[in-house]
Amino acid sequence: MLNVQVEHFRNLISLAAADGKIDDVEMVALSKIAFDNGIPLDRLNLMIERASEYVYLIPQNQEDKHQQLEDMIKLAMLDGDFANAERELINLVGGRLGFSSTEIEEKIDTISQSSDNN
Repeated sequence: MLNVQVEHFRNLISLAAADGKIDDVEMVALSKIAFDNGIPLDRLNLMIERASEYVYLIPQNQEDKHQQLEDMIKLAMLDGDFANAERELINLVGGRLGFSSTEIEEKIDTISQSSDNN
């Protein structure tokens, strides 16, 4: 897994834990993404334990926010199976980045269509 992907995955963990807990649906999605990207279970557990220590800075401009959202969606779609749990996590994180659910769904559709064409 590339360092950039590890950083984005760490951001996903940080954002999922931002409300003080990682819900079951978030845990399922994080576990699936970790497994699909070769992150060992012990490393995932360590990252989750340290989630409160991670500093996640929400990007300050729209371009960076869009890039972060795109990267999260692409990370979730890497295995070709975009599970409901992953979609829910993307919606949660996207909302925290300031996107409406409509904007998030449009971005998912756009990325999904472009990956179908490749």
